[in-house]
Amino acid sequence: MLVNLKKIVETAESEGYAIPCINTPNEETVRAVIGAAEELNTPIIIDHAQVHDSLIPIERIGPVMLKYAREARVPVCVHLDHGSDYEFLMRAVKIGFPSIMYDCSALPFEENVEKVKKFVQFAHAAGITVEAELGVMASTAEDTHGEEDPESRVLTNEDIKEFFTKPDEAKKFAEETGCDALAVCFGTMHGIYAEPPVLDIDRVKALRKEIPDSCRIVMHGASGVAFDQVQTAISAGCSKINYYSYMAKAATKFVADKVEETKGTIAYHELQEAAYEFMKDYAKDVISAFRNGK
Repeated sequence: MLVNLKKIVETAESEGYAIPCINTPNEETVRAVIGAAEELNTPIIIDHAQVHDSLIPIERIGPVMLKYAREARVPVCVHLDHGSDYEFLMRAVKIGFPSIMYDCSALPFEENVEKVKKFVQFAHAAGITVEAELGVMASTAEDTHGEEDPESRVLTNEDIKEFFTKPDEAKKFAEETGCDALAVCFGTMHGIYAEPPVLDIDRVKALRKEIPDSCRIVMHGASGVAFDQVQTAISAGCSKINYYSYMAKAATKFVADKVEETKGTIAYHELQEAAYEFMKDYAKDVISAFRNGK
C-alpha cells in the first residue's frame, strides 16, 4: 500500500515508536526492506537519495520502488532523500513519489525558509508530504560516493556540535514553511563514525517542545548509533529515523564472506538471493529496535 509520510509518522509518534527510512538503491534492497516490514506487519519508508542517482537514476529505480510499495501488504512510503536541486525534485514528482525531502540546509536560514515554503505550497496541493532540514548534517567520505563535500572529513563528537539545530530556529522554520517533517542535528551524521556518537537528548526534547505538532522530528545518520540511544531519542520525540550506511557495510562483508566460504563457486544469482535474505533479517532487527519492543 503506497502512502505519503504524514499519517504513518503521526501514528508512530502517538504510539511511541519510530519508522525507519532506509535507502534502497537496487531491487534486492527494495525487496528486503519491504519484505522485513511485511513479516513484522509494520509501516516502512524506503528512499532514493540524490547522491545515489549517479549509481542508479531515479527514473530506473523509482518505478521499481513504487511498484513494490503499491503491492505491499503494509503501508510503504516512497521518499526522496536529500533532494537539493529543484530540477531533481521535479523528476521525483513526475515519477510519482508521494514524499520528498527538499534539503536547503547549506543555505542561509532565511533562504532555506523561502525555498522550502514555496515548495511546500506546491507539494501539499499535489498531496505530497515534505521533509526539510535545519542545521547542516555532517558527512564522512564513505557517504559521498566520491563526490566533493566540504563537510566530508573525520569528525569527532566535539566537531559535530557545531552543526546542532537551535530549538528557537526550528520553531520559526517549521511554522513559516509548513513542512511535514524536519531533520534536525543533535549528535549524528551521515556515513561511518570516527568514535561512538553521543546524542544530545535534552536538545531533542527542546526541539519537540518548540516545533509545532503538525511537524515531525527526523533523525538522520542512525547507522552506528547504539540502539539504546536511538530508543531514547524516539522517546524524546523522533518518529522517523534514517538508516543505511552500516546495513550496506554489513551486506558487503556478508557477500565477501560468502564468496570466501564457497571458494568462489557460488553462482551470482545464488549470491544475490543470499544477500537479499541477509538484508531482510538486518532490516527486521532495525525495525524491531525502532519500535522499542512494540
